[in-house]
Amino acid sequence: MKKSISSKISRGSAELAILSLLEKQVLYGFEICKRIEEGSGGALCFTLASLYPMLYELEKRGWIEGKWQANQAGRDRRYYRLMPEGRRQLAPLRKQWHAFFVALDQLAGVHHV
Repeated sequence: MKKSISSKISRGSAELAILSLLEKQVLYGFEICKRIEEGSGGALCFTLASLYPMLYELEKRGWIEGKWQANQAGRDRRYYRLMPEGRRQLAPLRKQWHAFFVALDQLAGVHHV
């Protein structure tokens, strides 16, 4: 498992990570945290306490929608899905992140590390 990336660095990536996961399927908060960690090989880790404010913000913007569903095994869960506006935001976000990584590589040579 890779070493976890500093929360100062990873915090900005949460928006793109969440939208990318929800592009594929509807998930609840704990699943989102787990999938981010697994999908990044353990490099990106978010606590639920840090993830939920981002989910609420994305919901407020109309990019995602959360709905409560009963859970027979325990507490009800809030499932999130990508909304059309969130889907429209994905391509520009991906381009911005790509440009950021290219610029950082040019400046700091991170590709060669």
